[in-house]
Amino acid sequence: MTSGSYQQFCPVSMAAEILCTRWTMVLVRELVAGTTRFNELRRGMPRMSPALLSKRLKELEDNGIVKKVPVPGEPGVMEYHLTPSGKELGPIVDAMGIWGQRWTETQPQLEKLDAGLLMWDMRRNIRVPELPRQRSVIQFIYPERRPTERNWWLVVDPKEGVDLCMVEPGFDVDLFVQADLRTMTAVWMGLETLAKAIKDDRIVLTGDKALQKNMLNWLGLNQLASVPKQVA
Repeated sequence: MTSGSYQQFCPVSMAAEILCTRWTMVLVRELVAGTTRFNELRRGMPRMSPALLSKRLKELEDNGIVKKVPVPGEPGVMEYHLTPSGKELGPIVDAMGIWGQRWTETQPQLEKLDAGLLMWDMRRNIRVPELPRQRSVIQFIYPERRPTERNWWLVVDPKEGVDLCMVEPGFDVDLFVQADLRTMTAVWMGLETLAKAIKDDRIVLTGDKALQKNMLNWLGLNQLASVPKQVA
């Protein structure tokens, strides 16, 4: 047994030895969401060091939860795919997310702001069919943030999907979304409505009127946004 072992035969304690180390379940969340490449996993967990990410991936691999798969046509490039054992963790991740959304307090949740994580989560949840058939460029501006995390661009192509850019992509912007990060996070998590934030001028939309009108549909919101809070 390892030094961190609970030394119990209970299946819960045995599972916890594998899954309850720091960052492990957050990493599993990213894998369940469909992220497979190392650098993309880092974008979903921007505060996790590359060294620790490598370590946790190796631990999951050793325990049969993920497997490394070579990428065809890209020599030396590997992806991390969930095994049947790993896929079985999907409902557990969902249940933890629902519990966290329902029972954790709003105020502490909105003190943990991270522009990169928010935009990455938005990027993979954009509803492409709700956007025009031609390329759409949407710039999010968080004026109060430091320069390196103030401007973000979502480039949505109906054929190629959604790309998140931290530097100007070189295309005309169809819609500008200006907000403070706390407000945008609250809307994304379903803690307040987009309509109220716009009415209060805490989210200001400039540009294509159709994109403005349809924003709630194409933005999609976090998958847990519909889970009501049970605490003040």
